Amino acid sequence: MELVSIIMPAYNCGRFIAESIRSVLAQTYSNWELLIMDDCSTDNTAKVVSTFNDQRILYMRNTNNLGAAQTRNKAIQIAKGRFIAFLDADDLWMPAKLELQLKYMQQHNYAFTFTDYQIIQENGLPTGKTLRMPTSLTYHQYCCNTAIGCLTVMIDRYQTGDFLMPNIRSSHDMALWLLIMKRGFTAYSMPECLSSYRLVSTSNTAKKWKAAKDVWLVYRKFENMNFLHASLCFFGYAWHAVMKRL
Repeated sequence: MELVSIIMPAYNCGRFIAESIRSVLAQTYSNWELLIMDDCSTDNTAKVVSTFNDQRILYMRNTNNLGAAQTRNKAIQIAKGRFIAFLDADDLWMPAKLELQLKYMQQHNYAFTFTDYQIIQENGLPTGKTLRMPTSLTYHQYCCNTAIGCLTVMIDRYQTGDFLMPNIRSSHDMALWLLIMKRGFTAYSMPECLSSYRLVSTSNTAKKWKAAKDVWLVYRKFENMNFLHASLCFFGYAWHAVMKRL
């Protein structure tokens, strides 16, 4: 059984992290490690994590607040698994998430996959909305449709090679997917809803204008697009972002 390393950044998520950890413990696939990297939380996050007694859970704490990108990178750098998956400390997985997605990747020899996911309210209740993903996304397609949910991604780094997220406050996951796609890899969707994304008012992604600014930064700074190319891609991003919320 291949080891799956689960990257979980944590910052003041004491209200939600226990539920997120329980969704990992409930996985039908058991060969995983959960790397929880605390970015200097000031709430009870550490105390909540300490209530879980499982040798597969590794809790670490930054000495300084670094932001989500660097916090994820510190966990990625010590991860032992061939396969890397991502789960934020306020999101949830369905019990068969790892088992089904890993099987799907191995059957097709895919290096980079993602899945559908549902939206839940801050209190955990369903919103009734599920985001259905395109069958696959190439680099150029993803530039105009940033549909991939970080909580749904699994990557085979034996195929892709090592990677880290660009150090920006938000949209660093988008920048990483583009980096991997530029290496020649297509992202393939598994058409099942296996994760729940929680709408939390204090999250980076809830700050729509900041997120949009960082997407523009990815186009211009990290992808070195000229103004026209970036504008066309940004129009596609904005269009699909609006459609996701309808």
